Amino acid sequence: MKRKRYTEQQILDILGQLEAGTPISDLTRLHGVAMTTIYRWKAKYGGMTKDE
Repeated sequence: MKRKRYTEQQILDILGQLEAGTPISDLTRLHGVAMTTIYRWKAKYGGMTKDE
């Protein structure tokens, strides 16, 4: 199975949806990523903005 690669812009968009109040279970289904992946992205990119 081929891995999906997300750009930083896509990751920040997904995290923005999370901060807007979308449940993680909906995000995992919508984008096809694991819950742990979203938590890992949040730890790495959590404080970043699109300008950075």
